[in-house]
Amino acid sequence: MIQNPILPGFCPDPSIIRVGEDYYIANSSFEWWPGVKIYHSKDLKHYEQLPSPLTRMSQLNMVGEPDSCGVWAPDISWDGEYFWLIYTDVKTRTGGLFNTHNYLVKSKDIRGWSEPVYLNSSGFDPSVFHDTDGKMYIVNMINNFKGILVQEYDPEKECLVGEAKNVFPGTGRGYTEGPHIYHIGEYYYLLMAEGGTSYEHMATMARSRSIWGPYEEDPGNPVLTSDVENPEELQKCGHADLVCTQNGEWYMVHLCARPPKGTRQCVLGRETAIQKMVWNEDGWLRLACGGRFGQWETEEPEGIAEYIFPEEEGKDYGRDDFGRVLDVRYTSLRQSYDSYASLTERPGYLRLYGQESLNSCCNVSMIARRQQARHVQVETSIDFVPTCREQMAGLAYMYDTGNFYLLVKTRDEEYGCPSLDLKIPAKLRLIRSSHFAVDDVITPIAIPENGPLFLRTVTTEDGLHAKFYYSLDGQNFLELAEVPTNILTDEQSEGFTGAHFGMYCHDMTGGRKWADFDYFEILRK
Repeated sequence: MIQNPILPGFCPDPSIIRVGEDYYIANSSFEWWPGVKIYHSKDLKHYEQLPSPLTRMSQLNMVGEPDSCGVWAPDISWDGEYFWLIYTDVKTRTGGLFNTHNYLVKSKDIRGWSEPVYLNSSGFDPSVFHDTDGKMYIVNMINNFKGILVQEYDPEKECLVGEAKNVFPGTGRGYTEGPHIYHIGEYYYLLMAEGGTSYEHMATMARSRSIWGPYEEDPGNPVLTSDVENPEELQKCGHADLVCTQNGEWYMVHLCARPPKGTRQCVLGRETAIQKMVWNEDGWLRLACGGRFGQWETEEPEGIAEYIFPEEEGKDYGRDDFGRVLDVRYTSLRQSYDSYASLTERPGYLRLYGQESLNSCCNVSMIARRQQARHVQVETSIDFVPTCREQMAGLAYMYDTGNFYLLVKTRDEEYGCPSLDLKIPAKLRLIRSSHFAVDDVITPIAIPENGPLFLRTVTTEDGLHAKFYYSLDGQNFLELAEVPTNILTDEQSEGFTGAHFGMYCHDMTGGRKWADFDYFEILRK
């Protein structure tokens, strides 16, 4: 059996394709850089993370974009020669005034992509549909959820052509988005996300004998949703895509979430799950297990051997002592870390040059990893000598610019420790930001100005709390505080991402004071 979720921790809005015996899933990345996560599988059960396709500022410039904007719901496709990737760069999402710009890139190699072609700004969640006659179409929802827009695309001229038509208004369940079209047999099937991307989320379908409609709604809608009356089941199931195996079996990948029992606090964000599907006698798609609720496990595909990528085994957890290249799992905010990070200035260390503070949407120096399990331990060691209180560095546990914890070394303007012979100017602070209200969780602690500082956070088994620790020798850790993680959830932040652990440095003087990180370790407890 395949256990869900297949991509744990902040992997929403999946799009899937098969190329021969290889499967690829693309996920939203929002304000996190580089743009779009791509995963590779050979058995729909085990996955390796590939380099992201949007790695140049000419492809994606998110500097200044608000939280949970950036790259929404990419779609990956294959025409027999080229991979195509379409994505939205969302500039604003407030008050119904969504500025949504859609772009298309292509490549013959999954690891290298072209410069983008601008398409339109009429809505988000675009997808590319390759019809059996060779024609290409762009499909996207219409801003303010007015329906599904279809327009032909000319790959030679690299532009949209012909009339753009609203082919389907939605089923009436609201928030019609995430459209995909498939030409299967005599019908064009339209798969959509509806109900909003929270606990009422669902996947619905309609079909037509023409791509332009009219589309008839599936009488069994929703095809997929969640059992909200049973909070121990997968929640937020929706925003789906379909793939047919080389042996003719159908699977649906979809968004899901796992709030701890008795809560609605999704610190892991929205994740990717998979369900086996079948076609009924009336030509409609159904869950192979029956019903309409997303399940914790599904049948493995027949005739496909289990395949574990040797180089991937165990890499989601463990200690990184920093070699010459950062692993593809690391991510940064809104732009590449190349401008503020170095692995060569001090070999064996990651050096971060401080920029703006974490509540900025512009230039923040942080390299992070998404949280993939509720119960984890994260640890790092820093070498950092601040000269003023506007400089700080350490361990971040954050959701977005307004909701985070920082365990950091800084300097107090009134420093010194009268009870000791040595002057100790540096301070250790545990800072909390909840909806941009910033305060200290503990009274700042005097620590030595020089020498390594070891920082650790451990989340509880249910993920609802985290404990912060520090050590001066890497062996004896002192507990500072236990804090709730509710501020790091989709529900409090009203965002679309998930919690991240990061190495962080800021210097608000503009002097780019640096901090050296000796290692970064994530252990599953």
